Amino acid sequence: WSLPNAERYALQYADGRQTYITESNRGEIKNGSILRLTTSPDQEAERLYSGIQSNNSDVKTDSLKKLASLSQDVTFAQEFINRNGLKQIFYIVEEGNNTGEMLAHTLKAFMELMEHDFVSWEILSAAFIKKIVSYVNMNVVDASVQQLSLSILENMVPTSRLLFELVKKEVTLDRLLTHLQATNAELQLKAMALLIALLLAATDAERRDMMEYLREKNIRQFIHKNIIHSSEPPGDEMAHYLYVLQSVSLNLCECRMRTPMDPYSQEQRELLQSLRQTAFESEGEVPASNFSTERRRSLCAKEFRKLGFMNNSNPAEDLRRAPPGLLALDNMVYFSRHTPNAYSRFVLENSSREDKHECPFARSSIQLTLILCEILHVGEPCSETAQAFYPMFFGQDHFFEELFCICIQLVNKTWKEMRATQEDFDKVLQVVREQITRTLSLKPTSLELFKTRVNALNYSEILKLRQTERLHQEETLAVPVLELRERLKPELMELIRQQRLLHLCEGTLFRKISSRRRQDKLWYCRLSPNHKVLHYGDVEEGVNSPPIESLPEKIPVADMKMLLAGKECPHMKEKSSGKQNKDILELAFSIVYDVEEYCLNFIAPSRYEVSLWMDGLNVLLGKEMTSERTQRDLDVLLSMELKLRLLDLENISIPDTPPPVPKPPSNLNFCYDFRHAEQ
Repeated sequence: WSLPNAERYALQYADGRQTYITESNRGEIKNGSILRLTTSPDQEAERLYSGIQSNNSDVKTDSLKKLASLSQDVTFAQEFINRNGLKQIFYIVEEGNNTGEMLAHTLKAFMELMEHDFVSWEILSAAFIKKIVSYVNMNVVDASVQQLSLSILENMVPTSRLLFELVKKEVTLDRLLTHLQATNAELQLKAMALLIALLLAATDAERRDMMEYLREKNIRQFIHKNIIHSSEPPGDEMAHYLYVLQSVSLNLCECRMRTPMDPYSQEQRELLQSLRQTAFESEGEVPASNFSTERRRSLCAKEFRKLGFMNNSNPAEDLRRAPPGLLALDNMVYFSRHTPNAYSRFVLENSSREDKHECPFARSSIQLTLILCEILHVGEPCSETAQAFYPMFFGQDHFFEELFCICIQLVNKTWKEMRATQEDFDKVLQVVREQITRTLSLKPTSLELFKTRVNALNYSEILKLRQTERLHQEETLAVPVLELRERLKPELMELIRQQRLLHLCEGTLFRKISSRRRQDKLWYCRLSPNHKVLHYGDVEEGVNSPPIESLPEKIPVADMKMLLAGKECPHMKEKSSGKQNKDILELAFSIVYDVEEYCLNFIAPSRYEVSLWMDGLNVLLGKEMTSERTQRDLDVLLSMELKLRLLDLENISIPDTPPPVPKPPSNLNFCYDFRHAEQ
C-alpha cells in the first residue's frame, strides 16, 4: 500500500490470540483468516515501555493491561525484553505499594514474558522475590495477585536449588495450608501447585520432614473433607496434585523397602523377637529366658516356624530380600501391636492345623508387602500427567500399614476358602493380588468400604469372574462361526469408522504442556459436520463444547499429509527419555499438513482419546485404523452380534464341516398335483 515508514507497521490476526505476522510464521496464514494492520511489535514495545513509566496512574494501568495481553506473542515479548522491559517491571513491583489491579496486570505481564524462556528465572533479584513472597504472606491483598504470586513462586522452585531454599524459607508450610483452606478454588489450586513443586524439588530428608509436619497439621483430613468430598469434584489439575501428594507420601516407605534386615542390629532383632513374644508368651506363662540356652534356642526356633518363617533357626534371613526388606517387618510388627487379637488368632489358628495346611504368617506377610508395593507403585517416580489417586488414601492415617492389616487377614481367609497347602502358596497370593486390584479399581472412599468389598469378593466370586471373562474371550471356534465372524467384520468396521468420525465432530479439549511445568492453557479441536475441515483454537477453562464458529483456526482435510505419533512428533523430539516423559509420549500425536508440511501438535488427555483421534484421522486420510481400541471395539461388537445370531443354537454342537447335501431324486413324480384333486 506504499505506506511511508513501512517498518512501523505490522499485520496481526484479528481473532484468537492476535499474534503478529512475521517472516517465520507467515506461511501459517490460512485462507479466510482476518488480519489487521497495526503498529509494529517494536513500536508497540517502545510505546508500552514508556507507558508503564508514566506518572499518570490511568495511563500506567492501561499500558500494563495491554502489556499483559500482548506479552503472549513471542515477537512482541522479544522486542520488549530487548528494551530491558523486565527491569522496569521489577522496578514497579519492588518500589510500588499498590496491591490492586495495576499490580495484577504487572505480575500477569511478567508471567507471560517469562513463559517464552528468553531469560532465566535465576536473574530475579532478592528484593523482587521478597516482594512476591510478601503478597503470598499478606492477608489483605487481591486474590488475583496472590494467585499470580503463587504461580511465579511455583515456576521458580524447580529452576535452582538456591531459589528452592529461598522460597521454602520465606513461604512457610503454615501459610500454604492457610491458602489451601481458602474458599477460592483457583487460589486453593495455586497453593497446592506450589506445595507440590516444593515437595518434588526437596531432598529425601527435607521431603520426609515436610511430610511429617503436614501430617501433624492434619492436611490429610482437610483434603479428604474439603477437597475430595467438596460440592465440586476435584478438577484434572487438582486430581494430578493429589496423585503426586499420594505418590510422594507412599514413596516415604521406599527407604525401608530397599533396606534388607541387618542380623547384627539390636533394634531390628528386638522387633523380630516381639513378634514371637506377642504370639506365644502370654502373661501367665514362664518366660523362655528361665530355660537353658539350648532349650531356649530350640523353643524359639519352633515358635518362629509356627510364625511361618522359612528359616526358623535364623528368621532374619527371610527378611534379607529387598524389596520388601524391613518394610515387611514393620508391617508385621504394626499388625501385632495394633490388632493383637487378630494377630494371635491368625498365628494360633494356623499353628493348630496340619503342617501342610497351615498358612505361613511371616512368608505371606513378606510376599503381601511386595505385592502392595507393586500395586501402589512405591519407589516409582511420579508421572507428569497421571490423576489416579485413591480417595481412601486421604481418609486414613498410616494408610499402607492399615491396608496391610486388612489384606493379611484376607490372605488367611482366602487360604481357607481354597483349602490350600504349602504348594499352593503362589496361587493363593495370585488370587489375593486379584482381589485387591479389582477392589481398588472401584475407588472405595474409605478403608472400611474397601474391607467390606474385598471380603465380599471371595474365592468363588473370583472363579466366577474368571469364568465369565474366559467365556467372553473364548468365542466358539467352529469353522462356520469363524466364517460368520469374517462376514460380519466389514459391516462392524464401518460402524466403528462412523463412531470415530462422530467423536471428532464432537471435538476434544486438549491441554498445552510446556517443558517446564503443567500448563492450564487449553485449546479445542473438532471436525466440521461435512468431514472437510478441522477447526481449532484456544478456549478458557470451564468451556466444554465451544461452537465451531468460535474456533478461528482451520485445516482443510484435503491438505492433511500424514499422521505422526509418540517420538516421531516434532513437539516430542526434545523430550528426554526418562520414565516421567514416557506417559506423555504415549499421549502425543501430530498432523502434518499443507505443501510446506506444517504440524499441528496434540497431547491428548487420555489414551482413550489418543486411540479415537488417531483412528478418526486415519479414516480421513483413507488409511486403516490401527489402534488397540479398534480391535477391542471390534471384538466386543463381534461378540455381541455372534451371541445374538447364535441364540437359537444354544446347547447344539456346531459341526466343523457342513452336513452333506443329499443327491437329487431319480424322478420328481412324488410331487402332488393339485389339478387332479380339484377335478
